[in-house]
Amino acid sequence: MTNDLIRLKQWLESFNCKDVAMESTGKYWIPVFNILEDSCNITLANPRFVKNMPGKKTDPNDSRWLGKLHRHGLVPGSFIPPKDIRQLRELTRYRTKLTNMRSSEKNRLQNSLTVCNIMLSNVVSDTFGLSSRKIIEALLNGEDLSPDNLREFVHGKLHKKIPDLQEALNGKLTEHQISKIKVTLEHFFQINECLAEVDLLILEKTKPYQYYISLLETIPGIKQKAAQTILSEIGTDMSVFFSDQHLCSWAGVSPRNNQSAGKKKSTKIGEGDSYLKPILCQCANAAVKSKSSFLCAKYKSVASRRGHKKAIIAVARVMLVAIYHMFKNNEPFKDMGHDNYSKMISDQKQRAMVKELESLGYKVEKVVK
Repeated sequence: MTNDLIRLKQWLESFNCKDVAMESTGKYWIPVFNILEDSCNITLANPRFVKNMPGKKTDPNDSRWLGKLHRHGLVPGSFIPPKDIRQLRELTRYRTKLTNMRSSEKNRLQNSLTVCNIMLSNVVSDTFGLSSRKIIEALLNGEDLSPDNLREFVHGKLHKKIPDLQEALNGKLTEHQISKIKVTLEHFFQINECLAEVDLLILEKTKPYQYYISLLETIPGIKQKAAQTILSEIGTDMSVFFSDQHLCSWAGVSPRNNQSAGKKKSTKIGEGDSYLKPILCQCANAAVKSKSSFLCAKYKSVASRRGHKKAIIAVARVMLVAIYHMFKNNEPFKDMGHDNYSKMISDQKQRAMVKELESLGYKVEKVVK
């Protein structure tokens, strides 16, 4: 309880103890951190880095082992952002959860239509678009969906697809599925309202950080919501990371180093930050669509050799390295362009080939055209 933690704080102060190390265990470290944050220097340890020997696992033994490691400076501390960034992080992560819940409700409605032989998704691009929602509402109300009535529901290019719509709607909703779809739609709209409220709270929290948001938006593929999420995960102070490589490793967009006896066992990326990595990959997928961008050239260079997925991770890593230096130096993103990157890669390949020829004993002379 809180009173117990307050007594812990007083006990530590009675011994003039200013350094505390504790394991990061789910959410259970946060109440302790809240009480001790103002009076102690807290080192939050990843359990994987301070694991004790098997067969000696008890809470007192774990405490003694952790204290021993900490006294020798062998406990690397986890990144704990400032309080306002932590509050922003809670909101952006909650928004991610709500967005996933909304996607689940969309899938549930689509499944209900499919099991009733209504293949609306085969004709329309968005089952939750304006025309689709009017058609679904008509189905729930049992209205007649003749060609004349369909013309009142559909908009734009869907007028040309009315025969296909009639074919796709050749099914029947059961009473059970109608009841389920109504509940699904009600929950879907409730989630939309919650998302709107959370967006307003996030906008309020990010007002002091508009400069950093604007910096992030100079990178192709990063818009306001993505910038808010990235800011909430890494903060604005890059001095907490040893280098840009440390930040990439922490985020999980770097290949792991796993070698033994001169053999590479795996280059799979690590787990990293489960909220930062997905948003970086989404931004990378958007950025590579800009044909004149340096990021697009980087993607093409890697994708031709390693495939789409590894190329997206490579682009996400480039973006995170850029963010590190942008925040550290307070400068916007500088895009070197598609052509300049291609020329740089060509020059690198040429220098590598010249070096290899010279190592074989050949003398290479540069010919100026």
